[in-house]
Amino acid sequence: MIAHLRGQILTKTPNAVVLDCNGVGYELAISVATYTELGTEGAEARLHVHTHVREDALQLFGFHEATEKRLFEKLLTISGIGPKLAITVLSGISAERLVGAIRGGDHATLTKIPGIGKKTAERVVLELKDKLDDMAGYTPATDAKPSLGAVAEDVLSALVNLGYPRPIAQKAVESAQKDATVAGDFERLFRAAMNAVR
Repeated sequence: MIAHLRGQILTKTPNAVVLDCNGVGYELAISVATYTELGTEGAEARLHVHTHVREDALQLFGFHEATEKRLFEKLLTISGIGPKLAITVLSGISAERLVGAIRGGDHATLTKIPGIGKKTAERVVLELKDKLDDMAGYTPATDAKPSLGAVAEDVLSALVNLGYPRPIAQKAVESAQKDATVAGDFERLFRAAMNAVR
């Protein structure tokens, strides 16, 4: 099993990276959080790796933080959550907020993540609530960033519904919101956020 890779970044996208490790190119699926931590193409990267073996496929999943890898592996223990959905979950919410939401039984936050419905959210809380003690350093959801405000939350929700990963959409909204002339108007803020996200 491959557990760790260090190599040069050949290419990277918000959901995958190819690392050249001594002449061998490894393609790894990654979360948006890991993507934002990676350097530019040509830079060296070190990733914690989860090797997922199926009868018809061998997939590698890379993580900048060991804690994110552990959380990914805990998600895989839940019925109905495979590796693709688990990486989507970690792209849709920060690991800190996810741990906080699970511990706090915050189904509303969990169901905002693409691919997580009400029943899956209930299963996640039920099965993982008491299994996150090794992530004690993570802040609960109640300590998460304050709300962006009603208009900005609506814009963020619209961007996520259009398929943009939540962390990228949130950064775009926060950036666009700095302009006081658009901050209170949904349409103007939405346009400004769309320009920022591109």
